[in-house]
Amino acid sequence: MSNTEKIIWEIEEFHRNIEKWFQGKTENQESLYKELLSGFLPDFKMINGNGDTVTLSMLEEWLPTVFGKFPERNIQVENIEVHYSDHHGLATYIETQITGETTNRRQSSAIFLFNEEKASWFHLIENWI
Repeated sequence: MSNTEKIIWEIEEFHRNIEKWFQGKTENQESLYKELLSGFLPDFKMINGNGDTVTLSMLEEWLPTVFGKFPERNIQVENIEVHYSDHHGLATYIETQITGETTNRRQSSAIFLFNEEKASWFHLIENWI
């Protein structure tokens, strides 16, 4: 798998899994929880659309509070663009979350670090659009 493919797979897989998490659609909640977090490096940080910084430990604590809270939420990812070196990559993409009548869109920029098997999330910045 190329570095571009690793990044695109990680973005798409995370969003497929977070949609399942929000909807509560899994037979094994603990397994899905581990899968969601498996793509993040220990030093991961995110700046969300509100400008707040979220660390990996904060994400780990937040996830259980939203399991199954949005059974109708659908998530779409589009316009993924990837640039990379041998050691890291930068991806930009648009994420759309639709919950009933409410639609939220964000432009995201993510830095990934590579190992032989995968690309791991290192930093993410989201801006509301």
